[in-house]
Amino acid sequence: RGAVFGDVISNLLEKVGYLVTREYYINDAGAQIAALGRSAHMRYCQALGDDIGEMPEGLYPGEYLIGIGQELANLYGAKWQKKPETEWLNLFSEFSSAKMMELIRADLSALGVHQEVFTSEGEVVDAGWVDQMFNFLKEKNLVYTGVLSRPKGSGAQDNWEKRPQLLFRATKFGDNSDRALKKTNGEWTYFASDIANHFLKFNRGFRRMINIWGADHAGYIDRMKAAVSGITEGKGQLEVKLCQIVHLKKAGRPVRMSKRSGDFVTLRSVIDEVGKDIIRFIMLTRSNDSQMDFDLEKVLEQTRDNPVFYVQYAHARCCSILRHAGQHFPKKDLDPVSLAAAELGKIRNRSELNIIKTLSAWPQIVESAAISLEPHRVAFYLYDLASLFHALWNKGKEEADLKFLNPRDPELTRCRLALVESVRSVIASGLHSVGVEPLQELR
Repeated sequence: RGAVFGDVISNLLEKVGYLVTREYYINDAGAQIAALGRSAHMRYCQALGDDIGEMPEGLYPGEYLIGIGQELANLYGAKWQKKPETEWLNLFSEFSSAKMMELIRADLSALGVHQEVFTSEGEVVDAGWVDQMFNFLKEKNLVYTGVLSRPKGSGAQDNWEKRPQLLFRATKFGDNSDRALKKTNGEWTYFASDIANHFLKFNRGFRRMINIWGADHAGYIDRMKAAVSGITEGKGQLEVKLCQIVHLKKAGRPVRMSKRSGDFVTLRSVIDEVGKDIIRFIMLTRSNDSQMDFDLEKVLEQTRDNPVFYVQYAHARCCSILRHAGQHFPKKDLDPVSLAAAELGKIRNRSELNIIKTLSAWPQIVESAAISLEPHRVAFYLYDLASLFHALWNKGKEEADLKFLNPRDPELTRCRLALVESVRSVIASGLHSVGVEPLQELR
């Protein structure tokens, strides 16, 4: 959901004139990557014939690592099977991280998401950006050694201990607490490397930074905004958009998944089942900060309750009308430029005028969706426009004077064909904005 949301925001910002760089931040440093390396080693041993049983707590049980384990076995044989962890952990962590990124890049591409930059947390640290960030903050008197107050809230005190720490003056920039930059073992915290990443972005010339996070990171926003204010001396702007969870269902029933057992549905399998265009559009039918249901069967239904079908059906109907018009009018009279010159004075029906009014709002919809970073506005608008068009189509079946094609009145027909082409053009523009290919026919 976050990938689609961020990609469509980028499209909309570009559409209104911004220069946008799409960037993916790889969390490939720290405890999680070490856990990935240990998990890959267990799958490697399994590929060599060991009975590994259940994955220990804290490791990754997913079957996606079985193939990586087999690759490692093919590469190294039994070389690392009985060796101590200190000898193979970095190798296995880096190998499995690189392989996971290959899978992620392929899945993003299949979803129609193409990042221009991939930034590695490990490379940010190794290149010295954490040290540069720290030296900058130190020069500005924004770091000090102090003792944090005991945190409030149930469970928040479990890991607290009274000790001196290297702290960033986050409260100076609106956060409710100063924040630690180093762990007890002397390593930089994740927060420190995250600040360094934004310090790097700022030094690359970016003044506006938009982060797309999962909703479980909401508590991290204030400290990160404070950090960006500090490292840019107020010249950089960080905006954070949170994406709520998606509940996967099938025929109205939840699809059971478990991180503990490694039992889950992959993005690639959903793309293979329903197609990337359906996924992209449905992900925009709710505001990003609202939880949503994604039903694998309902998104394929050809009903009004399925918004992606309903919008595509309106576009396909427009194309069908224009094709049939070719039987009555010369092709040169039906191209968009020719239809744009049609005199629309004969269009007086309220339903048609409502469509024209809705069409005229399209530029403002794009601009407001881009400025507010709310791409669901586009999906809502397209559904409303499709509803108006389908209603007019149905009226034309009941009232002869509302038919789109009337060979006895070529001037009125030309006006209505101009209206149909306008609806088609706006729907196509909207679908392209959200990364969906408009369909000329539904099968």
